[in-house]
Amino acid sequence: MAKESGIAMSIAVDDSSGSARTISNDITDWSLSTPRNVQIVTGIDKSAEERLQLLADFTVTLTGVFDDASNVAHAVFSTVPSSSVARTVTITISGQSLPNETFFNDYALTRPASGELTWSCPGTLAGGVVPTWA
Repeated sequence: MAKESGIAMSIAVDDSSGSARTISNDITDWSLSTPRNVQIVTGIDKSAEERLQLLADFTVTLTGVFDDASNVAHAVFSTVPSSSVARTVTITISGQSLPNETFFNDYALTRPASGELTWSCPGTLAGGVVPTWA
């Protein structure tokens, strides 16, 4: 087993018609989380918390540079406000992939005084399938 960087990875996101688009070139940073809910079930006879593990979840936030060429980031995310479809997000690192059906709930553009035009797009698990690396 070898430690690795996040260099040379791939992220693909479905556009609103369900076609997977590899938009890695437009993404400058991203984050994902795969939390599990817990329920506290501590009885009054305990001196420490007792928990049950509950449902799994997935969230992702993709951030990048504006690119309105065909089939890249803007084409994929510009339909977020006008379409209510789950999109497959597939993150691939060193042969390991994490595909999830995801609802994106915003496509935010930012243009500060310095002039760069960037976007951010947060998403959450849509399909009820436990996030699993393969």
